Amino acid sequence: RELLAADDVDVLDHVAGYVLVNDLSEREDQLERGGTWDKGKGHDGFGPVGPWLVTRDELGEADNLAMVLSVNGIIRQDGNTSNMIFGVRQIVSYVSLFMTLEPGDIIPTATPAGVGAGMNPEPLFLKAGDRLRLSIEGLGEQRHRIVANPRQA
Repeated sequence: RELLAADDVDVLDHVAGYVLVNDLSEREDQLERGGTWDKGKGHDGFGPVGPWLVTRDELGEADNLAMVLSVNGIIRQDGNTSNMIFGVRQIVSYVSLFMTLEPGDIIPTATPAGVGAGMNPEPLFLKAGDRLRLSIEGLGEQRHRIVANPRQA
């Protein structure tokens, strides 16, 4: 395959739209049980998508959207897509080198600074009962309550 040039206007022609994804991680499985990071991403209920898909013609460019995550009403992550290391064009182009992108594929692209594992002086992880509110400007909002994993109780 050939990498599409980052400034190739055709790259965005392959993007149907944008959607909110809550990229949750189960850090114990990721860090303490060996192996790869992916096993901490695939628990039941992880990675909720929605509330809806916003098409490119509705949203326009996705390069300046406010992103906010609060836990129990306290803002933990507050950022903007303008701070992404790579833009949507570059991400789609790069990912297309390694996999065939099909209609319906989702490429989660960004999270602002402030993830719990990076908190100082101690990491701050989600726990049962915590309430999350996640929003990206123009893409809507998700609200979740963390529940205990019955397999680990």
